[in-house]
Amino acid sequence: MTSAGPDLALVYRGPAARPGCPEAVAGLLAAGPWGLDVRYTGPGEELPLSGASLARARVYAQPGGGTLSDGYRHLRRQRDTVRAYVRGGGRYLGFCLGGYLAGATPGFGLLPGDTDQYISSPGSTVHGEDDTLVEVRWRGRPRTLFFQDGPLFLLDDGASATVLATYPNDAVAALVTPFGAGRVGVVGPHPEATENWYTDVHLPVHHARDLALDLVNEVLARRGPSCTQVPPL
Repeated sequence: MTSAGPDLALVYRGPAARPGCPEAVAGLLAAGPWGLDVRYTGPGEELPLSGASLARARVYAQPGGGTLSDGYRHLRRQRDTVRAYVRGGGRYLGFCLGGYLAGATPGFGLLPGDTDQYISSPGSTVHGEDDTLVEVRWRGRPRTLFFQDGPLFLLDDGASATVLATYPNDAVAALVTPFGAGRVGVVGPHPEATENWYTDVHLPVHHARDLALDLVNEVLARRGPSCTQVPPL
């Protein structure tokens, strides 16, 4: 492997992710307009998930996976490393489980608040853990996304965050927030889902790559974080 430049993107791949999830995130980042050199990191990958690897990266992405307890069990030793990377100016992208892991109970503690299951929230429109569809309002527009028991995001009073999307019960479905000198972007559903995710479980295909691009654009923006909390849409 040749030495990577300053626009390295690291995507976790390992026991805390489901097959297909890292590949979907890597495909999104590689196909976008950011000129990223996308590599996998994790146990068994050429680049370990370490401070030295993250120091080279413009962004670290945590894809979807299984349960929060199992995912954190595999990643708890990297908690301080990930926090130091983002606090120092790095970018964190969390999709589904990666969103849960950005929270605090348990997780990396990157959010001004915490996470919870959308399916357990009052007024939720999804009531089981099977792969399904979920409605959201993304920047005020209704969209349908692939969903795998994803999180909602709980913000502390006065938290600085830009809410990109909400679920039908007004719970936060996607947001971007500063953490130290860095920025964190998380989403509960799967805007990065590829067409086969839908067809493999006999769901109608809903293309939402534009929403995933919007999330990444917000996280990778060279300007400083907006630090404004958007009210529920």
